[in-house]
Amino acid sequence: MDDDRTPTLSPAQTAARWGLAVFLCIAGIGHFVSRDAFAAQVPPALPFPDFIVISSGIVEIALAFALVGFPQYRAQVGWTVAVFFVLVFPGNLAQFFTRADAFGLDTDLARGIRLLFQPLLIAWVLWCTGAWQQWRARRARETR
Repeated sequence: MDDDRTPTLSPAQTAARWGLAVFLCIAGIGHFVSRDAFAAQVPPALPFPDFIVISSGIVEIALAFALVGFPQYRAQVGWTVAVFFVLVFPGNLAQFFTRADAFGLDTDLARGIRLLFQPLLIAWVLWCTGAWQQWRARRARETR
C-alpha cells in the first residue's frame, strides 16, 4: 500500500470483519429487545438511561452496516468502531462496580473477565478493518 487507500485485507480479516458486523448488529437489536439488561450498564450518574440504550443500539446497527457497506472507508470505520468501544467501556465498568447482573454476568469474576476482553475487541476491530495496517504504513512513509 503506497498511499492512504484502504488496505487489501486477507480472507481471515474479511471474515472477522463480517463476524464483527454480525455481532454489532445482534447487539444493537438487543438494545431494543432487552432494554433493561442494557440499562444495567449505563453508569448511574448519567441521565436518561433509556435514551442512551436506544441511541447506542442505533449506533451499533449503523456501525455494523458501515463495516460491510462502505469498503472504501473500511479503515476509517474501524477507527470509529474502536472509539465507540472505548466510549462504552465506562458502562462495562459501571456494571462491574455496581455489581449489576445482566447478560449472564452475575459474578464479579464474570464481569471482570468481560472487562479484560474490551482491549481485545478493540484490537480485533483495528486488525479486521485494516485500520492498524493503514496507520502503520502511513507512519512508515512519514519516517523515511
